[in-house]
Amino acid sequence: MSGFKELVFSGMQPTGNLHLGNYLGALQRFIGLQDSYECIYCVVDQHSITAQLVHEDLTEQTRQIAAAYLAAGLDPKKSIIFNQARVPQHTELAWYFNCVARIGWMNRMTQFKDKAGKDRENASLGLLAYPSLMAADILVYRATHVPVGEDQKQHLELARDIAQKFNNDFSARIADLGYGVEMEVGEERVNGFFPVTEPLIGGAAPRVMSLRDGTKKMSKSDPSDLSRINLKDDADAIAKKIKKAKTDPEPLPSELEGLEGRPEAENLVGIYAALAEKSREDVIADFGGQQFSAFKPALAELAVSKLSPITSEMNRISDDPAYVDGVLRDGGERAGAIAEETMKMVREIIGFNTK
Repeated sequence: MSGFKELVFSGMQPTGNLHLGNYLGALQRFIGLQDSYECIYCVVDQHSITAQLVHEDLTEQTRQIAAAYLAAGLDPKKSIIFNQARVPQHTELAWYFNCVARIGWMNRMTQFKDKAGKDRENASLGLLAYPSLMAADILVYRATHVPVGEDQKQHLELARDIAQKFNNDFSARIADLGYGVEMEVGEERVNGFFPVTEPLIGGAAPRVMSLRDGTKKMSKSDPSDLSRINLKDDADAIAKKIKKAKTDPEPLPSELEGLEGRPEAENLVGIYAALAEKSREDVIADFGGQQFSAFKPALAELAVSKLSPITSEMNRISDDPAYVDGVLRDGGERAGAIAEETMKMVREIIGFNTK
């Protein structure tokens, strides 16, 4: 993203227990990125009230996600770690973006349709508009890259659309104020204030599926606890869930193409590959032709060896809420300073008199 300082932003909601899919799809990638980028990682607590306004203990849920960040290996000295509610500039920019975004853009968001279901008229306005807040989360830091899973690609596209429209609408004023970066939008050259954020997509298991149904994503909300491996599960629970994971009667194939049409087998191979940091081809080379009765114990042993240290560290950190709050407070102060610098320029670009 020429002209903009490279910066990664991402966040997770404090709802439900974190599971293996969250670890492989997000946390594991966060850790690697902090060694090559400047990174800001947020617990997006304000997003958690879009579908459910009243939570039993949102403060503790927020601490649990922060503890998971730290236990998994995020370093608060390398990366900024904070919770969204500490930085009010997120919601201020979200309001401006509500005025930039078009209703038609929001109505196309498939996650809103899925979460609102048939009773769309009874869904909260926040559920419809939360992609604007997600765009603000990213762009209040003028982040150039976001690690996303497949289910968030559409929301990042919306953030890109919002950035482009803001840049187009205010191009002349951005140039006059000297805040712009020359960039191409289609066949036009404009003075852009916000970067058109790029997705970071990759990893051996970017989409981890349910252990009970390989066609459905592993989810915190699945009523069956056997469908997921929680980061707080002990070694016995992990081994039990993998042993009970749904499979088919055929042995593992000797070629990767043999996984086509076998969603449960493909899911378990993908999980092994991601945990072992190998390619799926390498896993098939090691286990091709073997029955699941041989593969599952190997997968369970690997999962326990990778996750148990994180679980232990999560429990240790969670027992010291003052430490967790200190990390979030320090991160909030650092994030807030960056966000306010952005917002001072945004207010001036729009034309608000705040002097």
